[in-house]
Amino acid sequence: MDATSGPLSDAGLLPGLPEPTPAATPYRVLARKYRPQNFDDLIGQGAMVRTLANAFAANRIPQAWMLTGVRGVGKTTTARILARGLNYVRDGHPDTGPTIAMPELGRHCQAIMESRHMDVLEMDAASHTGIDDVRGIIDGIRYSPVSARYKVYIVDEVHMLSEKAFNAFLKTLEEPPPHAKFVFATTEIRKVPVTILSRCQRFDLRRVEAETLVGHLGRICAAESVEADAEALAAITRAAEGSVRDALSLLDQAIAHGAGLVSAQSVRDMLGLADRGRIVDLFEAVMRGDIPASFAEVRGQYEAGADPAVILSDLASFTHLVTRLKLVPEEAAADPTLSEAERSRGRDFAKTLSVRVLSRAWQILLKAIPEVQTATRPLAAAEMALVRLAYAADLPTPDEALRQMKAQALTGPAATAGAAAPSPAESPSLAVSQSLAVSPSLAVSPSPGAAMAEARPALPPIPTFSGEPPPRPALTMAAHGGGARPALANPALANPAPAPQPEGPRLLRFTDVVALADAKRDIGLKMALEREVHLVRFEEGRIEFRLAEGGRQSIANDLARALDAWTGRRWIVALSKEAGDPTLDATARAATETRHQNAAAHPLVREVLARFPGAQIVDVRDKAPAGSPAIEAAPTGEAETDEPDDEA
Repeated sequence: MDATSGPLSDAGLLPGLPEPTPAATPYRVLARKYRPQNFDDLIGQGAMVRTLANAFAANRIPQAWMLTGVRGVGKTTTARILARGLNYVRDGHPDTGPTIAMPELGRHCQAIMESRHMDVLEMDAASHTGIDDVRGIIDGIRYSPVSARYKVYIVDEVHMLSEKAFNAFLKTLEEPPPHAKFVFATTEIRKVPVTILSRCQRFDLRRVEAETLVGHLGRICAAESVEADAEALAAITRAAEGSVRDALSLLDQAIAHGAGLVSAQSVRDMLGLADRGRIVDLFEAVMRGDIPASFAEVRGQYEAGADPAVILSDLASFTHLVTRLKLVPEEAAADPTLSEAERSRGRDFAKTLSVRVLSRAWQILLKAIPEVQTATRPLAAAEMALVRLAYAADLPTPDEALRQMKAQALTGPAATAGAAAPSPAESPSLAVSQSLAVSPSLAVSPSPGAAMAEARPALPPIPTFSGEPPPRPALTMAAHGGGARPALANPALANPAPAPQPEGPRLLRFTDVVALADAKRDIGLKMALEREVHLVRFEEGRIEFRLAEGGRQSIANDLARALDAWTGRRWIVALSKEAGDPTLDATARAATETRHQNAAAHPLVREVLARFPGAQIVDVRDKAPAGSPAIEAAPTGEAETDEPDDEA
């Protein structure tokens, strides 16, 4: 330092260095830059704003609010705006009390928005979970606010508090001082004790609707002077799933990814999404049963950067869209996140595909998505899922197969022989067993390329791969003994000479069938017949029953196969909608209960039960006649029960 020149500057101390530039303003992400400042800026929460406005106007202000909802819908932001409304006062204007109308910044607004106001305390319950943290709030709540109208305590992620901390809150939360208000925010409302919820006024913040969120993103892009495609904003909105913060974070990333230009292709590349138009092409190829085209399309999307699991997820979403366009066309078509190709082509699919086909495709995709996510080779797993979907696309539903078999049984083999034979261009047929009202051994073999019903689209068949074995001869149905049996399509072989039936056990009652299953050691079938079958009609060679609620659907099929093998004769097992008799197990329990009641009513038994406290009737057996072996009760409980005599 020189007495004449004063202190040296930094440039003089370090010669050769440029003059320091003032520090640039740090960048703020869009989610913070465009955070709502008042109730007018909140989007998609009109019901809550209306309730608060009426409560403030009528001076019906509760002591605590509970804000819940998914991430990014504005819970913490709403809590701060609520604190501003409770303490809103403008300099130079009279104090009108709490209000939601905040046209300009008030005396406390800036400090509240920056989380530095002395009377508005924010606590993150995720990092302050113990009773000591809550005790600090309880000790300080008795003191009046320093400058604001109310002391406002904002507790974020309140579900993370411990059980002791919740219990410590109860008394204070129920009867706080008049100057104290609580605002809780949580994403896990089920983890909050009901004793806390009953002391709060609850608001469920909704997911922001797609149309509202797309408009909000468009306004932000205009404010940032960023050019964005409508399709890109729709893709961001779909990925955000109603969360404003997620949408703004994705938009921020998309602006950086596209160097200021947000296009649909850049958003797809950034998120690893598949082109929506190519998803529609893949759906069409799969529904047509064109496996080579399906493989080529999914491999092309994979090479373009799309994740196989995301491809199947988008395929499931389009299946859901087609179903909605079929059932609620006006509501589904009004979705602003849909492209014009999805909307127009989805309507075409909705006109041609039945709900059964769409529901089956949805179930297959729903099971395939987690398989692809956990597979070591995701692309191979996705291709195998598409194979299942393509081969199932043209298979008949059970009721369609049943109608076909009934029609073939009525018209005879001659009328259906030509229609049943598969063409050389069709892939190998798949057998579908039908056990309702027909023999379970009967099979229909439709090919994936065949047109099954008038509700199905007229799609070209799947081309046959080289090296496949020739298709088996188709089977037609011939009427026989009130049922249907397979017959070759060749008329010369339609009525072969009847083969001699081997002699087997005669089953004259349903209980004989249960006894035979027990003798054959098929315990599972025996238990099912006793507990899950309401017999409707029985005759030798034919059984009709109603399945009990929760019963196994394959009982009819299993029983028919077992009887065919055990008796050497053909049995028809059919399901019925009639009420039928009670199950054998229920009948046996009722008979046992009756026997116990009859025994308990006997004077001698009553005397024994009275003389020996705690004694119970364990079993009641019929007394055998003198000189004859004991007769045990029938296993089904249908045997007659005599009252016990004095020798019991």
